[in-house]
Amino acid sequence: MAFIPCWAWVLVGYLSTSVVGAPNLSSFYPPLWEESPGQFSDYKVENGKYIIDPWVYTSRMGMYKILLSQTATYFAKFAPENEQNVLWGLPLQLGWQFRSGRSADPTKKTNCGYESEDHLCISADSWWTDINYFLCAIPFLSAVDSGIMGISPDQVTLLPPPKDQQRFCYNVSGCRSSHPEMMKQWNAFYQYLKSPSTDFDDILRYLWTAHTSSLEGSLGNFEDKLLYYSKPEEDFEKSWCVVVNYLVAFLYPPTLIRTHNFENGLPPRVLLNTDIAPFINGFTPLQNVVVLSLNGLRKLDESTDSESLTLWETLMKTKTARKLVLLIMEIFIEIHELNVQGNLMLTCSYIPTMCLAQIHLSITLPHPNSSPLPDKLRKASLSQSQAYM
Repeated sequence: MAFIPCWAWVLVGYLSTSVVGAPNLSSFYPPLWEESPGQFSDYKVENGKYIIDPWVYTSRMGMYKILLSQTATYFAKFAPENEQNVLWGLPLQLGWQFRSGRSADPTKKTNCGYESEDHLCISADSWWTDINYFLCAIPFLSAVDSGIMGISPDQVTLLPPPKDQQRFCYNVSGCRSSHPEMMKQWNAFYQYLKSPSTDFDDILRYLWTAHTSSLEGSLGNFEDKLLYYSKPEEDFEKSWCVVVNYLVAFLYPPTLIRTHNFENGLPPRVLLNTDIAPFINGFTPLQNVVVLSLNGLRKLDESTDSESLTLWETLMKTKTARKLVLLIMEIFIEIHELNVQGNLMLTCSYIPTMCLAQIHLSITLPHPNSSPLPDKLRKASLSQSQAYM
């Protein structure tokens, strides 16, 4: 019965968003965007090289700001004011980490990242920002290497953190040597951007291939950092990694407004041992359901040995299905904005489980030779949906 409400809300969302006026884009920028460096000359220069400290929030955000500026020309045909630049997801994610306290020292052995002390400091002990480093330094240095940034590869170097210096790379040549696959995939993304004719879906394919290479090449190096967090936060971190695979499959477009709005559903602080979704005090209904849903998706993925992901990838091969999923996600956010709660919100929180089955049925039912849902996935999906009741 959840199928009808989800489709109904897709229609409502389509109609309502069609009458929304043009927004002020600056209101969607990540924290301290205006205060962050916007060009290379804003950084210190030593011996003809720009010196950037990525362990200071505004300095790392400035790397993104320059990257967004230098790639803006390639997205001008898709929307004005660089709004459709698919690199927006990276600085917005860093902004959420900073705003929610996830860039601070989780061990609390230092003052790094805490509001009353050194709040702009990014901790090398933060699992979130260690992984983010490879979604910042690598895209940035690869862009320099590709020629997009307008400087030569030997003109910029990044400063190391106070500890664990051997886990990171700091310049183009060093990153080429230690992380060749990451640099290769990000370079391929920029080379495609520079090609005379580009397709938005193909841009997303190149982007997510590069993004995945950064994750796959870095996640295993920081598993020890997970020990610094509560069990709920550790579970959410693991769920986040699983969710990315599903975003990749339907080519989620991480543009400015869309990603900013979706981040309204992310937990506004680090999770504690006492936090149990969907009953976390101080969280909005949307944030509670997002934590519950992301963890539910990870459990579904684990219980089916990733058969759910395989099916998802199969379903997302059509552009129609990808558009449908994106609409469902947007309506999920709109329900929250309209302050609609209760059963309708819970219905659309089935996105990682029941909506997967719904899309499968809606696409395959017209074809008599199509196969049914795998038994393992059907049972896991039923179990997950009952957990919401």
